[in-house]
Amino acid sequence: MSASASNSNKERVFIFDTTLRDGEQSPGATMTLEEKLQVADALDEMGVDIIEAGFPIASVGDFEAVVAVAKHVKRARVAGLARAISADIDRAGEAVRHAQQGRIHTFVSTSPIHLAHQMKKTEDEVIEIIARTVAQARNLIDDVEWSAMDATRTPIEFLKRCVETAIKAGATTINLPDTVGYAVPEEHFRMFKTIIESVPGADKAIFSVHCHDDLGMAVANSLAGVAGGARQIECTINGLGERAGNAALEEVVMALRTRGDAMPFYTDVETTHLSRASKIVSAASNFPVQYNKAIVGKNAFAHESGIHQDGMLKNAETYEIMTPASVGIKETTLVMGKHSGRAAFKDKLKELGYELGDNAFQEAFVRFKDLADRKKHVYDADIIALVDDEVGSVGDRIRLVDMEVVSKTGGVHKCNLVVTIDGEETAVSYEGTGSVDAIFNAIKEASGQDPHLVLYAVDGVTGGTDAQASAHVRLEMNGRIASGNAAEPDTLVASARAYLNALNRVMIERGAAAQGALAG
Repeated sequence: MSASASNSNKERVFIFDTTLRDGEQSPGATMTLEEKLQVADALDEMGVDIIEAGFPIASVGDFEAVVAVAKHVKRARVAGLARAISADIDRAGEAVRHAQQGRIHTFVSTSPIHLAHQMKKTEDEVIEIIARTVAQARNLIDDVEWSAMDATRTPIEFLKRCVETAIKAGATTINLPDTVGYAVPEEHFRMFKTIIESVPGADKAIFSVHCHDDLGMAVANSLAGVAGGARQIECTINGLGERAGNAALEEVVMALRTRGDAMPFYTDVETTHLSRASKIVSAASNFPVQYNKAIVGKNAFAHESGIHQDGMLKNAETYEIMTPASVGIKETTLVMGKHSGRAAFKDKLKELGYELGDNAFQEAFVRFKDLADRKKHVYDADIIALVDDEVGSVGDRIRLVDMEVVSKTGGVHKCNLVVTIDGEETAVSYEGTGSVDAIFNAIKEASGQDPHLVLYAVDGVTGGTDAQASAHVRLEMNGRIASGNAAEPDTLVASARAYLNALNRVMIERGAAAQGALAG
């Protein structure tokens, strides 16, 4: 049966991806412009309906990123976020006018706690703000989304007034976000059903869900909202987002696809792109995907229990409700090695979902050959880690040239380090309480920076004693947090490169963020 035929009796749900906006607000998830365009490409190719590209008023960099994405994207609508402030709305309108299809997404707080402590406004003042700012946005563009920040903690009668006002002023999409992840599915369903059935003009707008995962119910609440009448889901790849994150795009899409019997809805997302998109976002944001993450985690289709393995051998449907291929996951292969040439490597990258420019490809190929000389078997996972690491280090100000580590049980641990800083070579030596301590302190001494180490973790990319080590580092400095990843056969080298990757990111100058909280 064709997809169109199987969807003929179902209603469409639009997918609004906010990885580039809400996702990037995760501490340490800052992306470069090049990385944002790469993520936008993946989302557009996958069939996402709306891409929220950023918050244009926040900084010059954010504005330029939204403009770049708007010019770059071919199919999806491109949205820019704006507070209910005239300057914000004008700035968002200027940014998204470059898109083939643009949207201004404006928001205002509606809950009593936000009105009293953040906005210091009365309900009547908020109604006036909604009417004025939504009308301003609608005068700039035909596609306007309005959000009631903290909708799930807003009295239903006041929420009705707000929604009715926004629709009358010209909003074409109404978003009722669970900003703090407070709702439970039953009440989320009831909120949407009540609003849609009782607000005059509700049939003229598409209603949207935007759920955070503070209590682990973002996906369940999103689906409950759809059952209550919402036809747009706001979500992020890998569930990236502030605090505990947002509803994960891959989870809501696959839930609707897999349980179409219970939820008669469909999306236009091509699910075989999900695994690739997950890897791209993980590399760009430097946020590793947890092994047991639903749909795209390393263990999502792994079976260790003897009972499960026995069932899988007899019939995969005994323990898999969807196939790995349906989300773009292929079995690990061993076809690459030190004798593989450029053409074979390029084909392998294409198979894994990567298309690199000439310079990036050449650098990746050199590292691949070096890895193949040191490692007996080069798995797909090794190549993915290698390429993600290479892409993540483009534009680094500080680069590792050479490192020697001396360790002795009960004795001195010393790191002799050579790095280049903006092209200038610097050599230092540092003794520490352990090898990693010596390495990290040597980097700090060489760079003249003193960030706080928030997280350090290492795991193996594949099995075996020759497996690459994947190191993860998160640093905080001057109020900015950044994460870094690196993969190397040598654990200490991987640790040093991950630390440098994070340090480079935390040193990236970003324009001052706009004052006030953001929607969602």
